[in-house]
Amino acid sequence: MKALSLEFFKAGLDAADPSLAVRRNLSYSNDRLNLALADGGMRSGHWRKIHLIAFGKAAVAMAAAAQAVIPAEQLTQPGLLVTTVENAAPLPNVELMTAGHPLPDRNGLAAAEKIAARLQAAQSRELVLLLISGGASALLPYPVAGVGLSDKIATTQLLLHSGADIGQINCVRKHLSLLKGGGMTKLAAPADLHALILSDVIGDDLSAIASGPSVADPSSYADAIRVLDQTGIRPNTPPSVCEHLRKGAEGLCEETLKPGDPRLAQASYTLVGSNGLSVAAAARSAEQAGFVTRIYHQQLTGEARKLATAWAGQVQTESDPFNLPEAWIAGGESTVTVTGRGRGGRNQEFALAFAIAAEAYDWPYNWVFLSAGTDGRDGPTDAAGAIVDAQTLPRIRAAGIDPAAALRDNDAYTALAAADALLKTRATGTNVADIQILLLSPFSAYPPY
Repeated sequence: MKALSLEFFKAGLDAADPSLAVRRNLSYSNDRLNLALADGGMRSGHWRKIHLIAFGKAAVAMAAAAQAVIPAEQLTQPGLLVTTVENAAPLPNVELMTAGHPLPDRNGLAAAEKIAARLQAAQSRELVLLLISGGASALLPYPVAGVGLSDKIATTQLLLHSGADIGQINCVRKHLSLLKGGGMTKLAAPADLHALILSDVIGDDLSAIASGPSVADPSSYADAIRVLDQTGIRPNTPPSVCEHLRKGAEGLCEETLKPGDPRLAQASYTLVGSNGLSVAAAARSAEQAGFVTRIYHQQLTGEARKLATAWAGQVQTESDPFNLPEAWIAGGESTVTVTGRGRGGRNQEFALAFAIAAEAYDWPYNWVFLSAGTDGRDGPTDAAGAIVDAQTLPRIRAAGIDPAAALRDNDAYTALAAADALLKTRATGTNVADIQILLLSPFSAYPPY
């Protein structure tokens, strides 16, 4: 059962393969670059120069795929590439830069400055080709005047620990940045711009993916202030951040790029991969293995431990032991409000909370639950997530650890490590949020395979 859950998870990862995603939407023929568009159409042109800029956890693979399609003489040398240390790999004709994630760092600021300079150097009849993947918001901090990098890092830290969802976090980020919220499109004008986007945001809101560097942003300074208030972090937010947001709300600072701005006429995009596509691929793999499969949820968001408890409750109500095996698949990105002192991530909390809830129901069948990040990293740990079953909690207790106490202390990592339940994949080279897989099977038989 654990091996099968891993196989289905891998099918989801394969669907988000960044190289294939780029190649499906990019071609070159008759001295023209052809770009698939979001509406199913095609954008084609013979640009004098093509500026290749890739950023995110899948930047290396996406850039390599683009280089394989576009003739080298068409590309401005070197291309610019920013990714995390664990996803870095050598690539010819690019300047490879690594930066911090999930918290920004000075390496990211230096990379952002180089990208901004390249964007401003782009001219009319040239194309800026952006390759965007998960993690890009943290990798490219470029604070507005008056807000230092340390203050932006502190604000990001507060948001990550507050239980704020990715949309709320990025709303604040956009209004503290010169690149996010359409900032790259502003800087690149009058050049043309196209973005190939591998989405790590549930629902694929383009203004939230990587904090929307190339698209219009409907949010406002007032919305960013509201996030600080709703999450309760405003009293602890650095004064420079609060002051900038206040000035913006009063119309004293330039807003992010808004719908209808004429500079958007030269910008386009293609969504090349997403969490929904990966969830569907995992479900197909389960069906092929003989499971009765259902999509539990395609946009699973909220507090991880509450989501886990609710899911186990629905299984208790709806699963039929006589019709097993079943596979329940979900995708999304949960959140964790950190109040304890332990280690872990949202997927580890999700898995531990699910195991606690399932044990209380004492189900009359085998079960296995996997929750993992598609990027291979769950929070500030070396695990992608965890795989738990009915034996996980007994193993944790045998190691002298109270599972419920560990969950309360946000110490899922220690508890799950004691039960050998952590899932470690290393960096996967992609990022389309999280996948959860629940398998149910009778005690008397294993699922057909």
